[in-house]
Amino acid sequence: MGNRLSQIATRTGDDGTTGLGDNTRVPKDHLRVHAMGDVDELNSHIGLLLCEPLPEAVRELLVDVQHQLFNLGGELSMPGYALLKPEALLQLDNALADHNTTLPRLAEFILPAGTRGASQAHVCRTIARRAERAVVALGASATLNDTLRQYLNRLSDLLFVLARVLNRVDGGDDVYWKSERMARAAAAGDEPA
Repeated sequence: MGNRLSQIATRTGDDGTTGLGDNTRVPKDHLRVHAMGDVDELNSHIGLLLCEPLPEAVRELLVDVQHQLFNLGGELSMPGYALLKPEALLQLDNALADHNTTLPRLAEFILPAGTRGASQAHVCRTIARRAERAVVALGASATLNDTLRQYLNRLSDLLFVLARVLNRVDGGDDVYWKSERMARAAAAGDEPA
């Protein structure tokens, strides 16, 4: 690709269009641009999460995720190219399995809360879901590799698990939704099923 960013303010988008990696121009409200923007926003929020104190393994994983999201966004911006490799999806599957085994089974829904790092991981999770929806919408009218959608789906799951991991870094816990069922169980002295 070379050094393509020598001039940032090109003014070529002043007409409401943007250029794709294959040199075509599309309206800035095109489904492809929405998907690219959601992936970019997700990557930016992961960058914000990386400003938090994190276990080194989580930090290394998230740095790699940022690179993979850049590949994913690049693939979206260059129709017909494949940049996101299936190995990236396998990495998420392995990380999900590894981190999930360290957590207790959920007895109830949890709130997107807790430590600042965990809360930011939940923000990333919700943006990953939005990016996934945007990719699904684009895929209804354009040919996309399945790996793009699968990666975002799995990443959202991983971010949920990482939020739970981050809530436990200093001995904390999940923030549980105070459902009527749990209130009844607590009043009866029972554990929720």
